[in-house]
Parts: sequence; structure tokens; C-alpha cells
Amino acid sequence: MTGPTVEHGRPETRGRGGRPSRQQSAQLAERILDVAESLFLGHGFGATSIEAVAKRAGISKRTFYHRFPGKEQLFEAVVRRLMQRWLPPFDAALLSPPDLGDALQAAAEYMLRIALTPEALALHRLVIHEAQRFPGLARILHELGAASGIERIASHLAPRIASGELRGDLEPRFAAEQFILSIVTAPQRRALGLGVPLSAGEIAHHARAAVTLFLDGARARSESA
Repeated sequence: MTGPTVEHGRPETRGRGGRPSRQQSAQLAERILDVAESLFLGHGFGATSIEAVAKRAGISKRTFYHRFPGKEQLFEAVVRRLMQRWLPPFDAALLSPPDLGDALQAAAEYMLRIALTPEALALHRLVIHEAQRFPGLARILHELGAASGIERIASHLAPRIASGELRGDLEPRFAAEQFILSIVTAPQRRALGLGVPLSAGEIAHHARAAVTLFLDGARARSESA
């Protein structure tokens, strides 16, 4: 008969054969990711050790390595979980309104709400600061964040280009990237200290103005225009 085991002072009930149940394993993985997210965003990638993560999570290094091959893979899991938390409402904002302007406005407002959160700003600051020492971090953030957002918006723009609502010479991914940059870059730079942070009213005005500017350049023109 198996009973609880204690690892770094934290009791863990084991299933048959001394293995944690599937639910316990999932809870442990979430605990590790909670700790890693806090340490990475609070102290940086280079200053966060696997030993520190294991100690704060109340596990052994052996238990850690059973779930994550190394620190970069742990960082990827942290970023992936953040994106899974942020992206579903973004998809809903894009897909719900039938009017393109309304859809892009909703997407712009949501992107800014996320990009200006303490977590997103800390993640952006971490990658910029440590990209030279750890180039894999920038790749992870780009692939899971920016590239994913570009693909989502591009897939929404492509049928509008094909139908003639938007200019036929637009490349969907290029247009999507320019849209994201026009929405996020200036407010995020200001929030990071490169200028005066925008107020809530200024953020809303920025989103409306950027969407209008994008659509003015992207919409198809009639022959008589």
C-alpha cells in the first residue's frame, strides 16, 4: 500500500506503483510553470537557475528534469502557456464582427490590453535584454507570439483581398505585420520607458486612428476614385 511521499517538505500522494496520478502530474507541471513564470519575468532568464525553480516549487531536480529537458524548454513552456491564455479572446475579437473595420478595431483594442500588461512588458523586456546571450529566447517569443498573431490576422485579411474589399496587390502576411506594428509598437515603447506612457483615453484613440489609417491604405479604390 502506497502512502504520501515528501519532497522538499511538500507531501505528494502517489498512485499505484508510487507514481503520481495524471491529475497530480498536471498540477505539478502547473506549479513548476507558475514558479518559472514568476522567476523569469521578475529576475530574467540568465539569473534564474533550475535549482531556484526546483527549490521554490518544492521538488527535486530529478523531478524537474523528468518534465523539462532544460531551462530553454521551460521558458518555451512558460511562453506557450501565456499565449494559450491570451490568444483565444484575440481570435474571438477577430472572428465575431462581420464588418472588417469592427473586427480590426476589436482586435486592436485587445492586442493593446495584452501588450501593455505587466507580464507582456516584462517578457518583452527580458527577451530584448537577453537576446544576444540567449538567441533562442527571441525565436521562441517570435514563433509563439508575433508570428502566430500575424498568421491569424493574415487569414482574416486574405478572403477580403480575394473578394476585392481590400487591394488585390496586398500580401496578407505583410499587411498583417504592418497592422500589428502600427497598433502595438508606439504604446509599448512608451510603456517600457521610451516616452510618456499613454493614458487609457489616448490608448483608445491610438487604436481607432491606427485602424483607420490601415484601412485607408488597404481598401480597394474604385476606378473613378
